Amino acid sequence: ADKVLISAPGKKCEATIIIGVNESMLKDQKIVSAGSCTTNCVAPLVKILDGAFQIENAFFITTHAYTSSQHLVDAFEKKDDVRGRAAGVNIIPTTSGAATSVIEAVPGLKGKLDGYALRVPVVDGSIASLIAKVKKKVTKDKVNSLFKIKAQKQLKGIVQYSDEKLVSTDIIGNTNSCIFDSNLTYVNGDLVSIAAWYDNEMGYAYRLVDIAKLMLKNKY
Repeated sequence: ADKVLISAPGKKCEATIIIGVNESMLKDQKIVSAGSCTTNCVAPLVKILDGAFQIENAFFITTHAYTSSQHLVDAFEKKDDVRGRAAGVNIIPTTSGAATSVIEAVPGLKGKLDGYALRVPVVDGSIASLIAKVKKKVTKDKVNSLFKIKAQKQLKGIVQYSDEKLVSTDIIGNTNSCIFDSNLTYVNGDLVSIAAWYDNEMGYAYRLVDIAKLMLKNKY
């Protein structure tokens, strides 16, 4: 193949491209990663927040629907014992590849960001929570206003702003990478807690198409 787009975080890729974050970095690379569904949700969050308030340190937790890599019943799993537990009846703490791939897309946060996943017994629909310590003065209204403007303008179609009280089934079929939930914004001094929903299947699939189109465009 002339070019390869990997639908997962990749170790030997020439670039990790996240639409709405660093697609301008896509040139003539032959092997490109689109990160993960979680990367595509968290990366816009941290880029927007860092750009306005300067993140000192941050941590995310994604409460993630189970996937085909998990098991229906308890089984042996070489990489991670708990990932082998029955997906439909357990909350399963595990690693998240987004902890690395977000940094690849937003390198200014290297050494400042980490995170993990909780795999839960839902078929689709996930939510990422981000807690960050910031340098600039911040309020709940400032944070929500910032994300509302970004969602309506520069990142329309990538980030959606919502003031509705949502549950996971409400966002199934949503093609945005990130549905910012303004009801889940909390500020305590220099600590900011925000959350965004994402359809870990549909939203990510649309971003793969977006990147593939850009790769094809750059080819000619």
